[in-house]
Amino acid sequence: MYRLALALGAALMLAHAGPAAAQELKIFGSRVTKMVVGDIGPGYERSSGRKLTVLTDVAAVMKRRIEQGEPFDLAVLVNFQADDLIKKGKLVADSRADVMKAGIGLAVRRGAPRPDISTVAAFKQTLLAAKSIVYLKEGASTLHLEKVLARLGVVDALKAKTTMTSGESVSEMVASGEAEIGIIVIPNILSVPGAELVGPLPAEIQSYVTFTAAVSPGSPHQPAARDVIKLMQSPAGVQSIRKNGMEPG
Repeated sequence: MYRLALALGAALMLAHAGPAAAQELKIFGSRVTKMVVGDIGPGYERSSGRKLTVLTDVAAVMKRRIEQGEPFDLAVLVNFQADDLIKKGKLVADSRADVMKAGIGLAVRRGAPRPDISTVAAFKQTLLAAKSIVYLKEGASTLHLEKVLARLGVVDALKAKTTMTSGESVSEMVASGEAEIGIIVIPNILSVPGAELVGPLPAEIQSYVTFTAAVSPGSPHQPAARDVIKLMQSPAGVQSIRKNGMEPG
């Protein structure tokens, strides 16, 4: 009888261990995705029994990982990146949903003087006066920023004092003093305690990065991945999106 009880106990443990491992949902995204999932994920995990694991880097890097065949269940990338992956059959078209959008802002080290960026002219002067500037090497915000810098005629003047980081560490570099100012999407700035948001870019030169979610065609958990997209669009998801400096998509 004792041996039978032990055997039943071991069988139950294995039965619970197997599904738990299989129930992980792997989400590819950038920092903004991790911020929102960090808010809404615990409740989902408790109610569903599934674990949400968010793997992050610059969205362009995560897109390349998908193209190289790395397995995942759900991706939250910049809209044009997601659309390209849908065309390539790497994301499921009818799962596509714009879930959030973020404006671009300027960061300084917390406690440092806050430069004037209230107008386009003031923003230009702040760039010219800064000792050092950092922004992403590749990112949707950078695609827009480079057009702005060309329009302002400051590309050559800023070249020697600009660092383009390959990771999402713009705000960390500002917080540590490695760069005087950083330019990146606003939620990235808000996520780093040592960095301070001066404000969004002036309206005339502002741009919004839209983040789009879609499911992997190779995921064995497609219904659950779709549920996570719905959760991001739910009142709780919208509340988190706004709390983190963004707007619903």
